[in-house]
Amino acid sequence: MHSLFTGPLTVESLDLAIEGLPSSMDGLKFIQMSDFHADRWGLSDQLLKQSIAASNREYPDLVLLTGDFITSKPEPIDRLTAQLKNLESRHGTYAILGNHDLYPLSNRSRVIDTLTRAGITVLWNEICYPCGPGLALVGFADVRSREFLPSDVMPQIPADIPRIVLAHNPDCAEALKPWRVDLQLSGHTHGGQICIPGLGSVPAVATRSYNAIPSSLRRYIPGLRSLTRISQNWDWERGYHEISTDRDSRGDRPNYLYTNRGLGTYPPGRFFCTPEITRIQLYRKSKSQPVS
Repeated sequence: MHSLFTGPLTVESLDLAIEGLPSSMDGLKFIQMSDFHADRWGLSDQLLKQSIAASNREYPDLVLLTGDFITSKPEPIDRLTAQLKNLESRHGTYAILGNHDLYPLSNRSRVIDTLTRAGITVLWNEICYPCGPGLALVGFADVRSREFLPSDVMPQIPADIPRIVLAHNPDCAEALKPWRVDLQLSGHTHGGQICIPGLGSVPAVATRSYNAIPSSLRRYIPGLRSLTRISQNWDWERGYHEISTDRDSRGDRPNYLYTNRGLGTYPPGRFFCTPEITRIQLYRKSKSQPVS
């Protein structure tokens, strides 16, 4: 039943040319995993082990985990981290929290403590340089925590330093437009979970319909309105996106976002929306070279 809902694991690939990346980091490889929801209905042991094995076959420089380790109860974090500590990489595993990891506060503390004991570094509005000083890794608090503070964090990075940003909710890309973001890695949306071939996910289709309804009538459609509380930008629900910016003080460089479909699920499950891990490889880019 679980495999029927989720479908097989997919390993997606993204090659990205970044201006200013040091030559020593040309070819740097990351694996992104997201949205585990690690109760046994939401994430099977088989899928979790397959995902870790697929990551280890790549032997990446970094493994990046973009939140929602649990759904509501904290106990599954122990089972999850017992497997996640088997992840292999050259420079370690880094994580941020998602909205499901936050409340009550005792859940948040337990998730952070358990991940930390497993050797996973949890970032909360923090900057680090795990691969060297030429590339910043930024991990933000979840936007639902009300502690998502880009104006406090982003100015700390020198303007010429490339940066990878971990932000659970892809909507954070709106707030990050004033700053350089070479790649934002997000999850949260599960790729829409229920997808209609040829049309897209149910949430994306429903949200487009909702936005087409006169605002005076929207209050009568609470089910659709609730989708906008999950995400304001369902068009960013999966995959790679160029984020347009004002660019008045930033030159011609846009920001970029990749939204991972996640591994886990919750009712009603997945349909035509397979779980994924993402292999990301970075390359040096000249000012005249297009992004790959």
